[in-house]
Amino acid sequence: MKIALLGNGAIAKLVAQFCASRGKTLQVVAALGLPVDKISGGGYPIVYSLGELLAFAPDVVVECAGHSAVAAYAAPILDAGVNLIIVSTGSLADAALWDMVKAAAERSTARVKLVAGALPGVDALSAAKLAGLTKVTLRSAKPPQAWKGTPAEKTFDLDKIAAPTVIFSGNARQAALTFPKNANVAATAALAGLGFEATTVVLVADPGVTKNVHQLEVEGAFGALTLEIKANPSPDNPKTSHIAALSIMRLLENEAAAVVI
Repeated sequence: MKIALLGNGAIAKLVAQFCASRGKTLQVVAALGLPVDKISGGGYPIVYSLGELLAFAPDVVVECAGHSAVAAYAAPILDAGVNLIIVSTGSLADAALWDMVKAAAERSTARVKLVAGALPGVDALSAAKLAGLTKVTLRSAKPPQAWKGTPAEKTFDLDKIAAPTVIFSGNARQAALTFPKNANVAATAALAGLGFEATTVVLVADPGVTKNVHQLEVEGAFGALTLEIKANPSPDNPKTSHIAALSIMRLLENEAAAVVI
């Protein structure tokens, strides 16, 4: 399967390394980078326009470049009939962008797939939704330094936080739009469950944790579900979890597999 990457950052490089370990089953053919990008994460070329990327005739494009990349490239990729995997699910909290992506997918022969990222139990949440949900709450706690470069830095002295501190409480749309580099998991919970307005999100800066901790609570006709994941941060980016990259790898592996679970 021929794979093209949007982005040349930490997650893209981890995905490229994984694909290289699978030989010709998963082959990264090119990556769309920024002008400052000169060296790719593998033996494939970096290109600087979508047209150049699509010229490699990929079977799927994996977005690893953030919200702006989804806004700029999702619809053109789908209009070209190429499958798209979106990693930056938080971008879809923008209602106009979500409508545009859905419309492009519906008129295309290609499909959009969203990765689970660091959210535990996406399969169970999506299944439970079929019978009706009454409550979905996500609580995400990360070390204070993981919130640097976010709006939390304007309100809190992150270097002096000595106890678990709630830096945000609201719905998933607000969380994903306010903390785009940290709250993709909030958007994923919303898309898999009750939607953006009805999904409650609490974000916490906790000096007592060294991992990214996500707790998901779900209630509905199926019963009740409580899941927690204590995820190691990505080696190159403390704002995201290592398992977020692993979830992309799993999705790609399933795309090429004869048996899928």
